[in-house]
Amino acid sequence: MDRSLKIFVAGHRGMVGSALVRGLSSRGYENLVLRTRQELNLLDQSAVRDFMTQVKPDYVLLAAAKVGGIHANNTYPADFLQQNLVIEANVIHSAYESGVQRLMFLGSSCIYPRDCPQPIREESLLTGPLEKTNEAYAIAKIAGLKLCEAYNKQHGTRYLSVMPTNLYGPNDNFDLATSHVLPALLRKVHEAKLAQAGAVTVWGTGSPLREFLHVDDMADACIHLMEREISEGVFNVGQGSDVSIKELAQTIMRVVGYGGRLEFDRSKPDGTPRKLLDVSRMTQLGWRAQRSLEDGIGQTYAWYLAQSSHAR
Repeated sequence: MDRSLKIFVAGHRGMVGSALVRGLSSRGYENLVLRTRQELNLLDQSAVRDFMTQVKPDYVLLAAAKVGGIHANNTYPADFLQQNLVIEANVIHSAYESGVQRLMFLGSSCIYPRDCPQPIREESLLTGPLEKTNEAYAIAKIAGLKLCEAYNKQHGTRYLSVMPTNLYGPNDNFDLATSHVLPALLRKVHEAKLAQAGAVTVWGTGSPLREFLHVDDMADACIHLMEREISEGVFNVGQGSDVSIKELAQTIMRVVGYGGRLEFDRSKPDGTPRKLLDVSRMTQLGWRAQRSLEDGIGQTYAWYLAQSSHAR
């Protein structure tokens, strides 16, 4: 693929967007178009339209989104629904208006019904009720996926959607009030080690099963699709295996070197009982995740420690 292609990575400072930038740069793509939120507010329709018209990227990677864990989704559902709808509508429509033929929309595995058969196939979309704790975010991501399909059907564009499983890695959010389970547990265990605390508290029962994918593996999957010029469709991207929240916490404890005990706060919600993606579409295209969970957590913990605010 032409390494001089003008590629706009929307949301390049976030965990997903920064991984895409790392992956593209490492492969020699030299014409990346990057804008901070201060330089381009994706919630501003006219600003997005002007940007697309002036820059005219060859490819758009739409990784920008308002994201958060169970607590954040439960507390601010209107924000999650409204802001994500506006971002994706502005970017996708302005891309079409300015003649952008290639676009990749980054969604989430939470788009699938709460109780659909496991592992989850792409065909399970819209076959049952969503998980209530992140319903607003899921609806916004479903709308983005369907918007891509609609533009392809009506206007002949080549927009596709990637649905990653639970991601983690460099530039993750480690704020305990708004983060997802893996970074929250990593911070909790690290701080318990520093404080020489006897126990770490985990939300829920510890029994839900989750799949986790290092964000650099996710970026590799996206570039794999881009370079093969896949022009439409929905593609699950995951590790292909899952662990319980209890097993996740135990893995993190090993990586961090914390010898205390786990306690479970059963008053807090568990969320979806299990969420494992069927990744056979990606496997058939020749892609598999490279990092084990323990190796990926080790790399993430090293990054976390390297940040000055956490190295104490």
